[in-house]
Amino acid sequence: MTFAVLGHKAELGAMALGPDLWRLQRLQADLVAAGLHLTTSYLSLTEVSEYAKGMPAERLEPRLHPQLPPPDARVMCFYPMSKRRDTTGNWYTLPYDERYRLMEGHGRVGRNYRGRIVQLITGSTGLDDWEWGVTLFAQDPAAIKACVHEMRFDEASAIYAEFGPFYIGLLAEVEDVLARVSRA
Repeated sequence: MTFAVLGHKAELGAMALGPDLWRLQRLQADLVAAGLHLTTSYLSLTEVSEYAKGMPAERLEPRLHPQLPPPDARVMCFYPMSKRRDTTGNWYTLPYDERYRLMEGHGRVGRNYRGRIVQLITGSTGLDDWEWGVTLFAQDPAAIKACVHEMRFDEASAIYAEFGPFYIGLLAEVEDVLARVSRA
C-alpha cells in the first residue's frame, strides 16, 4: 500500500505485508533501483499481544493476517513506540497482573474509536530500534489526532510509553501517489 506523506519527512511511503522476507527485501531493492531515495524504514511482525491471550479466534485473525488498507480509509498514521525502562517508570519491573490491568484500560480508550479508526500493532523487539509499530487508518485525520491525544493521558502511555516519529499520509494507488508527488 502506498501513501503521500504529509509534512517534510518524506514525499511518499510504502507499507508492505507478507510472509516472504526475501520478497519484501526485493521490493526495497526495486524501490531504490527505481530512483527513490529511502529516508527511513521499519521492520516488524504481525503478532498477538501477550495481553490478548484467551481472545476469540475471530478477533485474533485480523491481527495476524490484516486486510489492509481498510476500504473506507483515506489517511494513515505510523509511529514506533516502546515501553519505558527508566527510573520514572520501568514497564518491565511491573508484575504481569498490573501490566495487564494497564493494557485493559488502554484498550478501553482505543475501543472508543471503533468505527472511526482501524489499528495495526506489530512487534519489532529485536528487529528494529523500537518495540512496536503502530499504524492507524481512518477516513478523517481528526480521528487519529483525537485518539493519539486521548491515549497520551492513559496511564499505560502517560507513565510508560516512549514514542518515535509520526508519519501521516494520504492513501492512494501507487500510480496516483507517484503522479501527485512528482508534481511537487
